[in-house]
Amino acid sequence: MTTNKKSEIDPRGPRFGATITSVLLLVVIWLSLDSASLPAALILFEVLAFLFALGAVLGTSRTPYAFIFRKLIRPRLKPPSYLEDSKPPQFAQGVGLFVTLIGLTLYFGGVTSGILFAAVAAFIAAFLNAAFNLCLGCQLYLVLRRLSSRN
Repeated sequence: MTTNKKSEIDPRGPRFGATITSVLLLVVIWLSLDSASLPAALILFEVLAFLFALGAVLGTSRTPYAFIFRKLIRPRLKPPSYLEDSKPPQFAQGVGLFVTLIGLTLYFGGVTSGILFAAVAAFIAAFLNAAFNLCLGCQLYLVLRRLSSRN
């Protein structure tokens, strides 16, 4: 799916970000299994929520992951065979933010396992994107667009 050049991105960038996110979410999951490490899990989870917020508000091309990809990874790769619309990955970042905010709300509401459950859900989505190029948030964006165009 492509639109104008200004809103197109290298599809490998969000996958790179999803890979880093997957690793960080695994760390959150591991830390949240031990109550003594829960404060560290909380801090890392809050950082991830902030990173999702950056991607949702500013777009995926303006995140720290995108900067690393652009400066260190992309110069070592061949040019992408295609570019993709930046709107679905940006929407997916909003979905990630929503999931992390649910986990944080549960945690601060007294359900300390909320971080674990939200981290597992976010990990599944990030891992599917990183490993199989299946962006669940992007698919949700496309479904919602189709449904809204029918009205």
